[in-house]
Amino acid sequence: MKFLFASLAAFAITTLSPLAASASEDIPDQYPGNTLYAKPVEVIPGVFSAIGATAPPTYENSGHNNNLSFIVTGDGVVVVNSGATELLAQALHAEIKAITDEPVKLVIIENGQGHAMLGNSYWADLGVPILGHVDAADEIAENGDFILQGMRRYNRDKAGETRVVAPTLTFEDSYDASMGNFTIEVLHLGPAHSPGDIQVWLPDQSIVIAGDMAFHERMLPIFQDTLTLDWLDTWVNAFEGLNATYVIPGHGHPTNMAQVRRYTHDYLVYLREKVGAVLDAGGTLEEAYYVDQTPYAHLDTFEQLATRNAGHVYAEMEWE
Repeated sequence: MKFLFASLAAFAITTLSPLAASASEDIPDQYPGNTLYAKPVEVIPGVFSAIGATAPPTYENSGHNNNLSFIVTGDGVVVVNSGATELLAQALHAEIKAITDEPVKLVIIENGQGHAMLGNSYWADLGVPILGHVDAADEIAENGDFILQGMRRYNRDKAGETRVVAPTLTFEDSYDASMGNFTIEVLHLGPAHSPGDIQVWLPDQSIVIAGDMAFHERMLPIFQDTLTLDWLDTWVNAFEGLNATYVIPGHGHPTNMAQVRRYTHDYLVYLREKVGAVLDAGGTLEEAYYVDQTPYAHLDTFEQLATRNAGHVYAEMEWE
């Protein structure tokens, strides 16, 4: 894996078009015969990520449409995201064991969404502690079974024996997960994409495993309970302050702050301005659906999400 470092580091510090990368909803499975969509790559020494498809979860991608990362610390392995099924967690573990003899000592989930936490059952059965934000734990408690049933519908036999397992450790603002040769800060910087979004910050390496705070190759989704104004506030007042050199986003290839700023912060500002103009003119929700989003039409999942995002922002801004 070491030979990949130079090329990935160059990718991470160069501002590239998202079309230059190879994670796309139009590209078939990149790891045939394996449950993972793609084989893990070493982003910087000791930090690996299995890059998921930049597409909705499907039977074809086995629900691996997010990034499953891990840190080989020298005194154990820290995993970030357990995956959408126990089979994905098991496949990731097999890749970890092929790289190192160090045991997995901690699993961190980036939020309460299925592709972050449904693989918890695999790790729990091995006795590995699972860390999540208190809001993610609440989301799992309230909606975990609904999320599980949704995964079973698209994944069918690939769902395996997956069951809902809550985090065994929770935190509110920050958690020191330092281990071996790595200082590892698990941070909840503030409201963002979904309940319990967290970031894993490695200050000595200047790399952030950003989770769903940051997007760049696929269009970000805005949910009914997403507050874009709060997301922007968290971005400006906390996330930017990390000044990370490398960013592993929740979806898509490792990149840099300029790129995720362009397709997360700048997109949210752009969409709010467009929808705000509709509201200022006394326009309707139907008009808001069709505001011009063509500057972002090249992003994966644009067709699925653009009009929905505009509708959610209209509903949010009506009450501001």
